[in-house]
Amino acid sequence: MDMTPRWALPLLFAGQAQKEIFHNEALTVIDALLHGRVESADSATPPGAPVAGQCWIVAAGASGAWAGQAGAIACWSAGGWRFLTPRAGMRVDVADRGHALFHDGAEWRDAAIRGDGLYLDGNRLVTTRQAAIADPSGGTVIDVEGRATMAAILTALRAHGLIGS
Repeated sequence: MDMTPRWALPLLFAGQAQKEIFHNEALTVIDALLHGRVESADSATPPGAPVAGQCWIVAAGASGAWAGQAGAIACWSAGGWRFLTPRAGMRVDVADRGHALFHDGAEWRDAAIRGDGLYLDGNRLVTTRQAAIADPSGGTVIDVEGRATMAAILTALRAHGLIGS
């Protein structure tokens, strides 16, 4: 075996010539993957003037130097484009979206936790904290149980940080 099984990092062997080339290639891939961040996941064409270390998730219909690399992470280095095949569970922050994407083993998906709330299947379930809801008051004797129940619900929502106090 001449590379690691998960990310295909080149391995060094005793007596191998030009070990620094293999070592540097491995470090370049690690640099791209460690705490991953990409500029965008919506571009199908390479940028005109990338900076070394910048990465993108290649969008469908890729062309030019990115042709045939849809879904891969394209990283610009001093040696040109490096393409990394994502694995299930991989997560990268996407600069132009303001939230992360994760790879489910088949495709990239938006992360559940975003700056504007918590999502499930693309539907926002919890949003940013809202203003406080006033405690119930008034009514007649029959409303005592209803008010007590509503107050308990409000207490629980406040305790979980879902509404303000």
